[in-house]
Amino acid sequence: MASVEECRAALAKLVDQFDEIDEADRAKHVVERTVSCRVSDLDVTFYGRLTHGGLDPFAETPPAGGKPADVKLTIVSDDLIALVDGELDLARALLGGRVKVDASFGDLLRLRKLI
Repeated sequence: MASVEECRAALAKLVDQFDEIDEADRAKHVVERTVSCRVSDLDVTFYGRLTHGGLDPFAETPPAGGKPADVKLTIVSDDLIALVDGELDLARALLGGRVKVDASFGDLLRLRKLI
């Protein structure tokens, strides 16, 4: 089991990777959304925001207003790190039940094109 700090570092790496996506591709597929990533084995949730400018850094403090995230991910710590490091394929993880995504169908399609 990975630590909270390792998960925080993995999410920071994900933000950096997202910044490397071509601006035209981001503009084509990104719709502004709030995102939560619950790391179930550590009982911690990280919150971020997807915008046309990129993926904002994740924080453990929920956004003001108390509105639930538009896209909710649930994953165990080791799988989060493997996913960000490219060792775990998102589609296989979804089909295998290792990653749970609660989002609209359109958001799922957009996310798939960006990851």
